[in-house]
Amino acid sequence: MDSPAMGMGTPPYDAVLCDFDGVVNLWDPDGSTALDRSWGLAEGTLAAVAFEAGLLEAAVTGHLSDEQWRRRVADGLAPMCGSAGRARDLVAAWSALTGRVDTEVVALLAALRGTVPVVLVSNATTRLETYLAAVGLAEAFDAVVSSARIGVAKPDPRVFTTAAGRAGAEPRRCLFVDDSLGNVTAARTVGMAGLHYRNIGQLREAVAPLLG
Repeated sequence: MDSPAMGMGTPPYDAVLCDFDGVVNLWDPDGSTALDRSWGLAEGTLAAVAFEAGLLEAAVTGHLSDEQWRRRVADGLAPMCGSAGRARDLVAAWSALTGRVDTEVVALLAALRGTVPVVLVSNATTRLETYLAAVGLAEAFDAVVSSARIGVAKPDPRVFTTAAGRAGAEPRRCLFVDDSLGNVTAARTVGMAGLHYRNIGQLREAVAPLLG
């Protein structure tokens, strides 16, 4: 079962730990492919270069800054774009994209903060804090655990234990919410309850005992 079982009486959690992309922030699945088409590239080209496993890992563990990562992406795209300038323009257009903040999820998390700490736990580049401010979420969480700042990324168990520590809670008393089943499974290995997020109804049901 994806959602954890809930009991009566004592609230089941002392903290809620929540992923960002795919839960709070929703990206247009056609965003990068639309840019591929605009630049005359095969669909999937931008994503293939930007999210190449080794390069992405370096970016989300802080071994490369966000700016360095994007420069590497532009360098990788230059041969396909026909010039370094066109590649830089493509990366600039891609960097300007923003996701859609799910205001229902944000409102629910805000309500929870009256009862338990809510910690954002994201595999992100060093741009995360700037992005949160840009979309109006700089103050939306009690703490932010960014993989780029701690040097390890989900599903590494240290991410989850670090997040629990920021919340001041034992891992076994945390609910972890993520749209990646692999990350949810990893959180469960350190004793957390895990919710494989697919819609807000699941989240509402899981946290209902915390809201009275």
